[in-house]
Amino acid sequence: MRITLAVATGTGDRAGATDDLYDWLRQDPELRGLLRRESAGGTPAGAMGAWSEVLTLVLAPGGPTAAVGAAVVVWLQNRRGNQTVTINQPDGTQVVVSSEKVRGLTAQGAGELAQRVAEALREPPADEGTRVPAGQGD
Repeated sequence: MRITLAVATGTGDRAGATDDLYDWLRQDPELRGLLRRESAGGTPAGAMGAWSEVLTLVLAPGGPTAAVGAAVVVWLQNRRGNQTVTINQPDGTQVVVSSEKVRGLTAQGAGELAQRVAEALREPPADEGTRVPAGQGD
């Protein structure tokens, strides 16, 4: 399964935030060899404006979705300002995680959110895209 990750920021510095997320994900040995940078071929479904660059992960069935979920949540918790990571799946399903609510989560809440992101990546719905709201129900 090929997923893409795109970063939106409140300041418009998508390139810098994408570089930071790329560097963060490369620190995880499970993800390092699966990660690539790509120029965006257009705008992901549901996005406003064009993305300059996206990160691509090619995951085998049963691949390291837990590592992806955890890395994205922890990265967002450590960012200043407002960032949103949109994870796009081949079927058009989107998982959207925002730093606005992630930053204040407890360790348990962050772990639960990372697990929900991983589950959404493992089992995409057959109908329309999914949004995993950060911090909801915690």
